[in-house]
Amino acid sequence: MLQANETTASVVTEFFIVGFPGLQPKYYSLMAAFLLCIYIAVITGNSLIVVLFVIDLQKPMYIIMLSLSLSDIGFCTVALPKVISRYWFNDGYIGFYVCLFQRQLIHYFGTLNSLIMMIMALDRYLAICYPLRYPVLMTNRTMRLLIGFSWVTAMIAPTISLMQTMKLPFCGPNTIIHCFCDSLSMNQLACADATLTNLISYAVAMFVLLVPLSFIIFSYLSILVSVLRIANTQGRMKAFSTCATQLTIIAIYYVPRFVMNSSQKIALVMFYSLLPPVVNPFIYCIRIKEIRQFFIKWPFITH
Repeated sequence: MLQANETTASVVTEFFIVGFPGLQPKYYSLMAAFLLCIYIAVITGNSLIVVLFVIDLQKPMYIIMLSLSLSDIGFCTVALPKVISRYWFNDGYIGFYVCLFQRQLIHYFGTLNSLIMMIMALDRYLAICYPLRYPVLMTNRTMRLLIGFSWVTAMIAPTISLMQTMKLPFCGPNTIIHCFCDSLSMNQLACADATLTNLISYAVAMFVLLVPLSFIIFSYLSILVSVLRIANTQGRMKAFSTCATQLTIIAIYYVPRFVMNSSQKIALVMFYSLLPPVVNPFIYCIRIKEIRQFFIKWPFITH
């Protein structure tokens, strides 16, 4: 029986990415153009943050922004080109192992973003609750170590889920009703009961989502208590202002994730997946004083 499963597991050599079910062919080019514009916006906006960091902005908080921008670029580069190709060139086929690789990176960047959000909350927690010790506790070197640790450990959770998926035999349907390969879409195509695999994948996803979120909630509650103890109203507003950008970015990331886990509508999943990479650079430019000042000076740099 085991030998039969091993034989049938090799039947499926490629999958077909459907994209948005029900989309009429006459809208394929329009959808491809729209997704391409989204991709260009993500690459342009986040690349700008990378350039700003290299040129001028090298502080612990900006190391977080750099890492988040690189992660967003990575996620969209993994997720969008294939679905754009599917609609523009009617090329929706993706090799079995390429699909597994895409699936791994999709979940990797999701996990990485969650860890980066936790580090972002830690940075604000130390800055507000321990302002005098912050320059010593959170140096550029410390931040680089934390970010580097996140980039490495973020691979653990997706790998656990991937190993479970690779145990399943794929011998029948090969149509992925999604815009990219992910755990649930692939597990549904298995020629065996994937209940346990889905349960493990869900548990791993909840772990990487809820553990950082629990720390984020704790840190910002601590920040709120510290801020309310400030007697000066102007001081309170300044403290709140330093957290506003991070809170906005964290909310944009986490709120959609809970909606995604309760909804399997492809359009919603794609919207919530692509929203943070698109809007984060604009939030940086609007909310962060140093970045605004850089743009004010920018025309004079070229002279």
